[in-house]
Amino acid sequence: MLTFNWEEYKKFREFTSQTDKLKIAIDFMRSYYNVNSPQEMYDMLVRDDVGEMMLNKKDISDGHDLENFMYQSIEK
Repeated sequence: MLTFNWEEYKKFREFTSQTDKLKIAIDFMRSYYNVNSPQEMYDMLVRDDVGEMMLNKKDISDGHDLENFMYQSIEK
C-alpha cells in the first residue's frame, strides 16, 4: 500500500508552474509513483489527512469525482 510522501511532493512542487495543490499532487503521483488510475490516486489521498482535506476542498468523494476533476483540468 502506497503512502503519500509529502517531503518529495514539496520538492516536486518547486519545479512546477501549477498553482492548484491537488493538480500538483496528481502530477506528482503520476511521476513519482507511476500511478495513473484515478481510483488508486483517490485511495492514496483519502488515507492521508492532508490529502483528504484536498479532496474535500474540491468536493471529491470518490474515484469517479477525481476522474471528472482530472478531465475538467485537461479541458481548461
